[in-house]
Amino acid sequence: MTESAQYSADELVQIRDTYAESSSSECPRCHVAMTQRPIGGGSFGLGYARRREWLICPRCHRSAIFDVRRGTRN
Repeated sequence: MTESAQYSADELVQIRDTYAESSSSECPRCHVAMTQRPIGGGSFGLGYARRREWLICPRCHRSAIFDVRRGTRN
């Protein structure tokens, strides 16, 4: 069986929950610290802006993007 190029839904929950607790996370497959990249979004002129994080594993290059405030995957 080949390994998926994406994280499973359970792995994404694990990454998000760990990040919410400590502002950092590790790859659930490689067990190395994930690199963080903030992502802007929304329209600043319309009174809302989303704060999202993009967490990338430096070893396997899988990534997870989620809305920090809501804690949801995008």
